[in-house]
Amino acid sequence: MSDGLNRRSFLATSAAGAMIGLSFEEQALLARPADADKKVGPAAQKCPMGKIGDVEISRIICGGNLISGYAHSRDLIYVSPLMQHYFTDEKIMDTWQVCEENGINACIIFSGDPRAVKLFGRYRKERGGKMKWLAQTGAEVNNIPQVVDEAMENEAAAIFLVGNQGDRWTFDNRLDLIDKFVRYVKKQGVPAGVAGHSLEMLIGVETAGIENDFYMKTLHHTNYWSTRQPGQNKAVIENYGSDNYWDLTPAETVDFMKEVKKPWIAYKVLAAGAIHPNDGFDFAFKNGADFACVGMFDWQVAEDVEVVAGVVNKHKRRDRAWMG
Repeated sequence: MSDGLNRRSFLATSAAGAMIGLSFEEQALLARPADADKKVGPAAQKCPMGKIGDVEISRIICGGNLISGYAHSRDLIYVSPLMQHYFTDEKIMDTWQVCEENGINACIIFSGDPRAVKLFGRYRKERGGKMKWLAQTGAEVNNIPQVVDEAMENEAAAIFLVGNQGDRWTFDNRLDLIDKFVRYVKKQGVPAGVAGHSLEMLIGVETAGIENDFYMKTLHHTNYWSTRQPGQNKAVIENYGSDNYWDLTPAETVDFMKEVKKPWIAYKVLAAGAIHPNDGFDFAFKNGADFACVGMFDWQVAEDVEVVAGVVNKHKRRDRAWMG
């Protein structure tokens, strides 16, 4: 070899050239540390905790989409069926157990998914699980008491209105229905929440003076390559209609929430897997989130807990006071 091209520089140049032909995902995987996927034991740091009302909840909450077989995956049509095959009953219970072993004490389950609700009861009975569940409810105009009562029968620790419905009732100017939902949940003695993808939901509920106990609102930055397609400039209501972004106005969301004195569970903080946890969790907690709901595979749990523990400690002092 010539003086200007030794073996080491040749290999580095060749590897860099090969990277050009790789997908974004392949490049990201190759850039990971060699031991990135070797962590299988419990997290080295304790999972930080907070409160919604009188309910103690871990700062990171296990999401329910993967468990129910739903997966945002842009235009990859095989991902949701893959999740349904991967997450067998045993694997779901394994995941909840790993979460508990790492200090995550709460999960979110769609109360309208009978398989997930039944399996959660089985997990508690067969494995002695102590995990709390927050019931995500798809209430309609005429069934608010029914869906809330069903969640209470299954011992939900908190109940909130699913994001699609929170957005829809806001845009339909039916904040009276959101108020009715919140009031009925609070009568049951558990925290009542409202979820949404739109800034309009937050503004509408706060302006109406609805006394919900917490919000669940999307939050992620837009620095990822699939963040938008041409013409995508509307708030997400049916969130599977736009499968690559979930917070149209993150900066405005952050600014508005600075003045809101209620706990905030941020979700879609990793933009459905497009943002690295180090980046996504830091952005969420730095900018005011009190909790983060995230879908996790069992082998991701310990790493996510360690990241969140470090991020929460880093941002003990921030522009928005901690509300939970």
